[in-house]
Amino acid sequence: MPISVKLDDLLHARRMTLTELAERVDITLANLSILKTGKAKAIRFSTLDAICRELGCQPGDLIAFVP
Repeated sequence: MPISVKLDDLLHARRMTLTELAERVDITLANLSILKTGKAKAIRFSTLDAICRELGCQPGDLIAFVP
């Protein structure tokens, strides 16, 4: 899939664990892990909003189109 998820990079830059982000965003660790590994087929705007709010980023910082 040409969509790349850069969640690992953002977490590392903010020195935050996936578990901590899951708690802050109120999403299961399993679902966040699926997103992080690029196996997610979709993401709700409300989830994207919560992740961007907690990481202090824009959606384009989190996902990218890589042809």
